[in-house]
Amino acid sequence: MHDLQEYYRKIIKGIGEDPTREGLKGTPERAANSIFYLTKGYRESLDEIINNALFDSDMSEMVIVKDIEIYSMCEHHLIPFLGKCHVGYIPNGKVIGLSKIARIVDYYARRLQIQERLTSEIANCLQSVTGAHGVGIVIEAKHLCMMMRGVEKQNSIMKTSVMLGSMRDDTKTRAEFLGLIS
Repeated sequence: MHDLQEYYRKIIKGIGEDPTREGLKGTPERAANSIFYLTKGYRESLDEIINNALFDSDMSEMVIVKDIEIYSMCEHHLIPFLGKCHVGYIPNGKVIGLSKIARIVDYYARRLQIQERLTSEIANCLQSVTGAHGVGIVIEAKHLCMMMRGVEKQNSIMKTSVMLGSMRDDTKTRAEFLGLIS
């Protein structure tokens, strides 16, 4: 953590500020703590997150959790992107604890990311962990790297989706999922 603080102190100096001035004295430490928290997905364990919260079930209808908030960091600019993730799956003898779905989303979001990979990682994880017949993930996010710099477009939203198994192969199932999350 001390190394991170030193790097932030150098960044502050590098942009032409004085890291010893009153308002910036504690900033290197706060910034280091912040980036450490925002990338906590690297230091977590998927097994500990799931914590055996898989339950036998004869449920065979779609399970959906929508509007899960996501906060991630663009790996190209180290600037946040944020939005919501919609998760759907069709159980195959097992259901996963509700809170575990949100925790899986955070596990992958709290890393340096691109939205396309984030969507895929969540889908593949849920498929692998549950053995579901089908998995659908849709993420809608605003990217501050596009809003605050570059083209400076304030109202653009990026949408990505990954469909696996029956969510991909069966157009009716996919349409049902997409209809329920809209």
